[in-house]
Amino acid sequence: MTQPLHIAITADPYLPVPPRLYGGIERVLDFLVRGLAARGHHVTLFAHPESDVPATLIPYGAPPHFTKSARRQELWQVGSQLWKRRHQFDLIHSFGRLAALTAVLPLRGLPKIQSYQRNGVPWRSIGAARRIGRTSIQFTACSSNVYRDAPARDAWRTIFNGVDLAKYTFRADVGDDAPLAFLGHIEPIKGAHNAIAIAKAAGRQLIIAGNQVAEYKDYFAAEIAPHIDGHRVQYIGPVDDAAKNALLSNSAALLMPIEWEEPFGIVMAEAMACGTPVIGFARGSVCEVVRDGVNGYACRGNADAVWAVGRVHDIDRHAVRQDCERRFSSTVIVDQYESLYCELGGADPLVRAGRPRTAFSSQAAE
Repeated sequence: MTQPLHIAITADPYLPVPPRLYGGIERVLDFLVRGLAARGHHVTLFAHPESDVPATLIPYGAPPHFTKSARRQELWQVGSQLWKRRHQFDLIHSFGRLAALTAVLPLRGLPKIQSYQRNGVPWRSIGAARRIGRTSIQFTACSSNVYRDAPARDAWRTIFNGVDLAKYTFRADVGDDAPLAFLGHIEPIKGAHNAIAIAKAAGRQLIIAGNQVAEYKDYFAAEIAPHIDGHRVQYIGPVDDAAKNALLSNSAALLMPIEWEEPFGIVMAEAMACGTPVIGFARGSVCEVVRDGVNGYACRGNADAVWAVGRVHDIDRHAVRQDCERRFSSTVIVDQYESLYCELGGADPLVRAGRPRTAFSSQAAE
């Protein structure tokens, strides 16, 4: 059994862990912290003040968050606490901004992981971090697509996002008249307009759920609202966990006709947890997540997706759920992160009095 580790995990302070409504990475952090605590590890979480997890919480944040002064203050809040507590930790895992690790980067005896759940990876900053931290800093991403442009891939590995399967209801059969579902922010890159076109061409009912985005109110008014009739195309707005589970578990398929390089899309794993296949456009992570004919179809465009809707009955919903259990369950994801922690030097408890960590004994000490 792995001996207990003292792990620092940092998150952006915009949403609590777990989130109240939307918040994909905050859900992953919730089951990661709970899973690590259940295995006897000691976790310190730097996150939103209203976070509620079995960990030592270091609350921080400077609303409205996105001004330059607020960002500087937040980076200082995290960075100064990491430095102050550096001898308490066997490993630091950042899901927030890389800049927050600046103070501890030179500590090459202290393993660090920076995880990315989005595109737009700051390659220059990563290059600088590697020059300073050397092998003491490693990187993960929620799909290989995120680091497809990495100058050097040796410091990267893919660990998918996942879901707590206990929160989702598996349904083996939903009937021939089950609707299609779209769940996501209502903005052009998410493709709600494509979902409408696909459903109409396939002669299927569509239920749309998700937040309207203020920046794209004209898009909603022009591309979405005219098609909402309360029957063939329904819009039910934002959904909480219970409503999301009901929508996904009772749908014939989840439509994900994206128009951007989606880094992961946790909604795909959520649908699969219900046994619901995913029909998505072959962009971003979709080709890594979707296995044609097993848990859905990765399509080239609307016409291809209409064909896929017509073949969705060929997919065994039991197989969809089983694939989710093998690749995207919270247990599997916690296993993978825990294994990485041990690989980077946490297989044995470390002396936290300033001496080098075992995994990097050949590197410069603190």
